[in-house]
Amino acid sequence: MLDLATVGPAARTSRWLADYGAAVVKIGAPPALDGVQITPPFYAYAGHRAMRRALLDLRNPAGVDAFLSLAARADVVIESFRPGVVDRLGIGYDAVRAVNPRIVYCSTTGYGQDGPQAQWAGHDLNYLGAGGYLDCTGRDANGGPALPGATIGDGAGGGMHATMAILAALVRRAATGEGAYLDVSVADGVVALMSLAIDEYLATGEVPGPRHGLLTGRFACYDVYECGDGRWLTVAAIEPRFWANLCRAVGCDQWIAHQTDDAVQDAVRADLRAAFAAKPRDEWVAELGPADTCVAPVASIPEVASNTHLRARHDIVEAARDGGPSFEQVGWVLAGMDREQQSVVREPTVTDTDALLRAAGVDETALAHLRAEGVIA
Repeated sequence: MLDLATVGPAARTSRWLADYGAAVVKIGAPPALDGVQITPPFYAYAGHRAMRRALLDLRNPAGVDAFLSLAARADVVIESFRPGVVDRLGIGYDAVRAVNPRIVYCSTTGYGQDGPQAQWAGHDLNYLGAGGYLDCTGRDANGGPALPGATIGDGAGGGMHATMAILAALVRRAATGEGAYLDVSVADGVVALMSLAIDEYLATGEVPGPRHGLLTGRFACYDVYECGDGRWLTVAAIEPRFWANLCRAVGCDQWIAHQTDDAVQDAVRADLRAAFAAKPRDEWVAELGPADTCVAPVASIPEVASNTHLRARHDIVEAARDGGPSFEQVGWVLAGMDREQQSVVREPTVTDTDALLRAAGVDETALAHLRAEGVIA
């Protein structure tokens, strides 16, 4: 897999596919041109563990030829330029397909390859707004949509969207022998994530929003509550039996039969707030977590990193920077990955350009010339 992106959805996609065993080659610019790309921190995207790197000047025809030499042997190409850029560079789908008809070529953009907004610039927050996510999110102190704590658009709407599409295309290619072009739009992916709310509106005319439905906080059984130490916990007691368990455990038996009674939700919330204020968060979690009440903490990032359950599942692994001091990072957490590995983070200065091009059939004389001209590094 050749990855032309440095950050964003495509970088997440190549991270996950590498974790599933794909041989990923990150394509970047030589140091003299490095300003044209964003260089993420060494720890971002798991530090490109288990990946190789080739530095090519794609503004130079010789660099384009070198890229096409690599693409001729690849299974997947992923890029995240604006629509039309890869074609102008000479590395778009048609150019790659000419040397490799079986290629699965994935373009990731904010709004897709066509449509009135295709050339709009954007980032995660824009796509969450455009796809309806923010309007259904809880409000901040000023009454506006609260900023999300994760890049859900880039991660799920884009990165996982592209990962699924690529894997599906590879399965289809195995059956038919045909490659594919994949137009992954992050905004489309957010629409897919919001399909429950959008489908409700389309079918009934009801306009979803904060506190509109069960999953956006209409009822007290699905909400967050502050505890006695100022920390918070989540309650998601959707099923009546879980709600009954919770009410009994916190001394609110009177509300068991009123779980979805709109007329009394303010009173239910008031009693739950008073109950949870009586103890620190961790005491409530220890008591309610194993008691079939659908309660869990609102954990800080340090708490997530030290969580004994997640560590028992090897979600956090040890890493090192090319033999340097060790540190920890998120490991191979998705289903089907080898969860117990350790990793080595690659320095941006380490490249495999010569070895990769040599394997693609570029001879030593040509390699020396390309390096002397600054086309490769």
